[in-house]
Amino acid sequence: MPPKPATGPTKPPPDLRTAGPADRVAPCTLPPAPGTPHTPHPAPSTRIRPLPPPPPIVTGMQSYTIGQAARLLGVSPDTARRWADAGRVPTHRDDTGRRLIDGKDLAAFSVELAGPGGGEEGGASYTSARNAFPGIVTAIKLGDVAAQVDIQAGPHRLVSLLTREAVEELGLEVGMEATARVKSTNVHIDRV
Repeated sequence: MPPKPATGPTKPPPDLRTAGPADRVAPCTLPPAPGTPHTPHPAPSTRIRPLPPPPPIVTGMQSYTIGQAARLLGVSPDTARRWADAGRVPTHRDDTGRRLIDGKDLAAFSVELAGPGGGEEGGASYTSARNAFPGIVTAIKLGDVAAQVDIQAGPHRLVSLLTREAVEELGLEVGMEATARVKSTNVHIDRV
């Protein structure tokens, strides 16, 4: 039997990407069970929650305790304390009386320390598990698209080439603590 011809103008199905509320089809729902009050679900648009805002980019200068500086330099806290007492690295005290080292001062000292004859414990090598090198950012060179980040991790200087966007998203600055992760010939930077 041939199909019946349409009786009147036919309307093409709506394009749901541009359709207005009148063009949308109501969602299919099952009737409530007998004896159960019917409570309609909220409209789909009210169930969608906005994404939380991204974390703020920290731009303040980071300071380090003697213990943190010692870990970044690959020496004992006693050695870092002796260097601070001798004035090799400038320190200041916070509100609680702890001695702190500004990130830029620690970055400059770590570069000096990595040079010939810089450390007292000559011959001490810095190793890390799973190729992670915690250190301090000592230099950032930004281009239009690419960037170069230098990290001093104990006696090791690691250089990573990455996008300018990545450096800006991480909020990297000289004197900031960061971890260089090495896999094959690539160096990835993690902000700590």
